[in-house]
Amino acid sequence: MFTLPRTATAPFCPSEVRGSVDIPIDAPFWQKMLRFAGPGLLISVGYMDPGNWATDIQAGAKYGYALLWMVVISSIAGMLLQTLSLRLGLVAQKDLARACRDHYSRPVSLMLWLMAELAIIACDVAEVLGSALALHLLFGLSLISGIIITAFDMLIVLGLKGHGFRQVEAIILGLIVTIAACFTVELILVGPDLVAMSKGLVPNLDTLRDQQGIFLAIGILGATVMPHNLYLHSSIVQTRHIAKDESSKRDALKLSTIDAIVSLSFALLVNAAILTLAASAFHFSGHHEVTEIQDAYHLLDPIVGGTLASVLFGIALLASGQSSTFTGTIAGQIVMEGFLNIKIPCWQRRLITRSIALVPAIFGIMWLGEAGVGKLLIASQVVLSLQLPFAIWPLIKFTSDRKLMGIFANGLKTKVISLSVFVTISMANLWLLISIFS
Repeated sequence: MFTLPRTATAPFCPSEVRGSVDIPIDAPFWQKMLRFAGPGLLISVGYMDPGNWATDIQAGAKYGYALLWMVVISSIAGMLLQTLSLRLGLVAQKDLARACRDHYSRPVSLMLWLMAELAIIACDVAEVLGSALALHLLFGLSLISGIIITAFDMLIVLGLKGHGFRQVEAIILGLIVTIAACFTVELILVGPDLVAMSKGLVPNLDTLRDQQGIFLAIGILGATVMPHNLYLHSSIVQTRHIAKDESSKRDALKLSTIDAIVSLSFALLVNAAILTLAASAFHFSGHHEVTEIQDAYHLLDPIVGGTLASVLFGIALLASGQSSTFTGTIAGQIVMEGFLNIKIPCWQRRLITRSIALVPAIFGIMWLGEAGVGKLLIASQVVLSLQLPFAIWPLIKFTSDRKLMGIFANGLKTKVISLSVFVTISMANLWLLISIFS
């Protein structure tokens, strides 16, 4: 028997969900799929937040389609890791943060908590900057004013208090469709070179011979695979309650995996579209040094020959920043509850995270000016990449533990591939640190 949280009165934070709706075991596949669809959407918005825009735009303008393969590989790695995350949540009925608290010593657990919080704050800085920049481009507000306005997005969280988790998923779906529709129209207007795009899908290490290429590649990785998404996914899949028998768990794993892969494939297409747009509009027109989102916004009009492309660009950026607001809030609460066993309302958690994120955003803009937005966004994604190993290693360890996962523990093939991803990311981060401080 499958169950799903009620949508009439349950608050939207998963830890607060109460009650369920029965789904007959003999229900048609499509009905079960619709019931299980949703968590993947919340995860996918973290894969297309404003931080992705900065790295993808700079990579496309500088190298054309040459780093498109990095977007694809990062997305595939993300699909693998998110699948492990949902398996932990559905089989062990524990989120990653709670599993860490139960397994590791107090000092180690606190260190992992701090790492996770740093990742959430870095992501929120990107959301603040992205939303503020969108308001600046669309309505002419100063960046500081836009940043201050983003402080009030917790009113959205308050407005959703008492609504079901499914309503949040529906809002996220609407924002994702908005982003996708905007980029679809923009790509039609720009007209990318499909043959050159296909060549960009083939790994080309020539782009990684200079420091900027590697820096952008690591930024793409950090912008795509976000550590807090691993904590988030392992929790929100539990809003789909399942029976404890093996057959029900297998069905739940299959349906949730489909949900995750389809949603993240959609995010892959959006990220590829951003890089493709930058390559088509800027790289091949000689604008190789476009590094700022606002530069891309202003250059689209004369290159494409109309105002529609830039307006759609701004709308998509605003939708991207706001959609990430929901997942950042929920992830923050999950991390705090799991590691520290502290439960606070979602709006309070939002207030804490956003208040901390406003400080580097405001001071960064005051120090670097408007031209510093791109640098701050890419820096935030590099910070995320540096935190990834601290979430990936426990995830692999727990999902490979037969005492915890039983027959659903990782097989040899999954272990090898997962550990390869872990080693690759760790080595890339090590190289980055050496290059920065050498």
